[in-house]
Amino acid sequence: MLYRKDRYGNEISQLGYGCMRFSKKGAGTDYEKAEKEVLAAIEMGINYYDTAYIYPGNEEVLGRILSENKVREKVYIATKLPQYLMRTQEAVEKTFQEELTRLRTTYIDYYLMHMFTDFAEWEKLKGLGIEDWIKKHKEDGTIRQVGFSYHGDTDMFIKILNAYDWDFCQIQYNYLDETSQAGRKGLQAAAEKGVPVIIMEPLRGGKLVTLPTKAKDLLSQSEKRFTPAELGLRWLWDQAEVTCVLSGMNSMEMLNENVRIASDAQAGQMTEEDMALVEQVKTIIREREKVGCTGCRYCMPCPKGVDIPGTFYHYNLMYIEESGKNAARFEFARNMGMRREACFASQCIQCGKCEMHCPQHLPIREKLKEADAALRPLPYKVGISVARKFMQRKGKD
Repeated sequence: MLYRKDRYGNEISQLGYGCMRFSKKGAGTDYEKAEKEVLAAIEMGINYYDTAYIYPGNEEVLGRILSENKVREKVYIATKLPQYLMRTQEAVEKTFQEELTRLRTTYIDYYLMHMFTDFAEWEKLKGLGIEDWIKKHKEDGTIRQVGFSYHGDTDMFIKILNAYDWDFCQIQYNYLDETSQAGRKGLQAAAEKGVPVIIMEPLRGGKLVTLPTKAKDLLSQSEKRFTPAELGLRWLWDQAEVTCVLSGMNSMEMLNENVRIASDAQAGQMTEEDMALVEQVKTIIREREKVGCTGCRYCMPCPKGVDIPGTFYHYNLMYIEESGKNAARFEFARNMGMRREACFASQCIQCGKCEMHCPQHLPIREKLKEADAALRPLPYKVGISVARKFMQRKGKD
């Protein structure tokens, strides 16, 4: 296993264990299977284990495995405060203490504010006194490092990044998401500030493993014969700005494969031919795209607040991923629908400013109408509206 350093020089395995995808058994987790896989992972050198308060039963299972096998001190635990549910500092403290109990530990190594999408969420926490709360727990040693996980656009990510002295952050990033969410620009901004970056969804929940047949054939015929997973993971570890890549491993086969790759993948290792192969695979994946948007953002800012690249990104996801349209709609609702300031395509006033600046000369106004109808059919439109009102009301409490 190869390691990369965090902000304070601690060595983190460059492959981290995403515990959210522990195998299920009945209504709960298959504890015996999870225990076997986690212990094997520790033996193989993986020392970073990621969980969260809202993953059902997840913290309890991880805590039990580490406690009963007396391996807590061999690993780093990362877990998350559900900041979107917090109304008072007392609620924050109660939730944190519950997490310590679930995890059977007296301290959290890496504690994250979970799933920021908007700067207003950080401002709300500041209003609850979160900065003093963090300081208190860092001073008493119950929290070693504090960070945030993020789903939103690049500009908002950088604003949150610069708003506090974060120890680390966690972003969704892979070769298909290079220009969406925090993206490469966000990754590099964090690195410039000396903030380590943990990567989630490196293979888009397995979607970059189940590639189109044409792409799989291309890989099998290439000189290095990378597996789909290997291509995605090596692309990430080739970037020195990446500290740790999380993988939701729930089989020994997956664990062994990922550890094999993580044991020799280093920054700057991929050749021009390897990078060209990634671009070829991306081209094949995107053959089913509805809009040829590259995410360059020359169309932004929209005078009415429409997130044009974000809308087209999720619209394309409906057609390029095998998981289907509803998965893309859900991701759209989570990543864009819950922002404090609405950014929907329906806000477009047909001014045409965006089309004047688009290098691809896309018919943006026309495509925005198509995208909005596809991403927000009536049930989703109603659901997003209700969820937005609920979240905004909580933000005022």
